[in-house]
Amino acid sequence: MTYYSTGEVSKKLKMSLRTLRYYDQIGLVVPSVREDNGRRYYSDEDMLLLQKIALLKSTSMSLQDMKKIINQVTIDRVLSVHKEQLETNIKQLKEALQHTNTLLNILKLDGELYWDQLTPLVLDEERSRSRENAKRQWESLFNEEEISILSKQLPKLEDDQGQTIKWIDLVKRIECCLEDGKTPSSKEGQLIAEDIQLLTRETFGDHPEMVEKFWEARKSETASVALHLYPIKREVLTFIEKAIEHFEESDM
Repeated sequence: MTYYSTGEVSKKLKMSLRTLRYYDQIGLVVPSVREDNGRRYYSDEDMLLLQKIALLKSTSMSLQDMKKIINQVTIDRVLSVHKEQLETNIKQLKEALQHTNTLLNILKLDGELYWDQLTPLVLDEERSRSRENAKRQWESLFNEEEISILSKQLPKLEDDQGQTIKWIDLVKRIECCLEDGKTPSSKEGQLIAEDIQLLTRETFGDHPEMVEKFWEARKSETASVALHLYPIKREVLTFIEKAIEHFEESDM
């Protein structure tokens, strides 16, 4: 039987080490082999389970619901559910495409468009879908009580002191690293990772599960906008993730 290290699984399935550790922590996917030194190894069956989870996540199914059914549902059913979601997405895109084509034809005929003709595109298709996606994203990761806690504790754009300033300062430091070509594993990158760990504990306290859930939501642009979080560029989020992964690996 073939076994894969955590690093190999991360590369093959394009899953972060943080995500794999979290799945292990909550008992969603527990590695088949765990050595005395803490190293974990995944079997082919574990790999299939992780792939099933990745497909179900695309349907906005919560991790809690996945945990209940993942070992009972067949890969055939998972693919069917995934197909249904793709068909829904295709339908929405077709409707948007049809409306856009209509506007293009009106423009060709009349030579101009009025604001109320564009409203269905701007509001109904984009904003409505954005709000609904954000809502599903939060509800798939957090329960009602956790959402209430996070909405009060997390730094927000309208705040101009305390943790909000600290987080913004960290983001600016990362942007400087990126401009100077400094990597997440550099001395500066690791100092940032250490500061992030400290500030994370200040913000969330001793709630590692909430930290993992929040990080998943933080990587979603729509979810970040929904809670008015400070907008962070994709390259900054990637820097944070790699810096923390390197920091935790070097600390093992």
